Amino acid sequence: MNTIGNAIRLTLFGASHDTCIGCVIDGIPAGFAVNTETIVRDLALRKPAPGIGTPRAEPDIPEIVGLLDGKTTGAPLVLRIENTNIRDSDYDELRRVPRPGHADYPAYCKYGLSHDIRGGGMFSGRMTAV
Repeated sequence: MNTIGNAIRLTLFGASHDTCIGCVIDGIPAGFAVNTETIVRDLALRKPAPGIGTPRAEPDIPEIVGLLDGKTTGAPLVLRIENTNIRDSDYDELRRVPRPGHADYPAYCKYGLSHDIRGGGMFSGRMTAV
């Protein structure tokens, strides 16, 4: 469910109101240059503008593991972003009432009450940061 790809595999982890979100990228050959400044710059483009998007603000500072001197080593690459703006209590009332326009109901059908409803869980737009 959370992994796609064959030669290069991408696995997502975490959820909107979990401690972090991230991904593991496996299959990138050793020696591939990764420009972390570009990643940080592109993440900044996700920040909401006044009156547009979510009022939730996150610093979106990525931790990148698997690089040596800015290049891949052949080991899996891990990108992790800490979630700092978490308010679990905002979602207490929504456990059994799916929100229109969200993935709450399909997630309930697939995962039952085990689905993390907070902020849409793994179906949140927050996951697009990774």
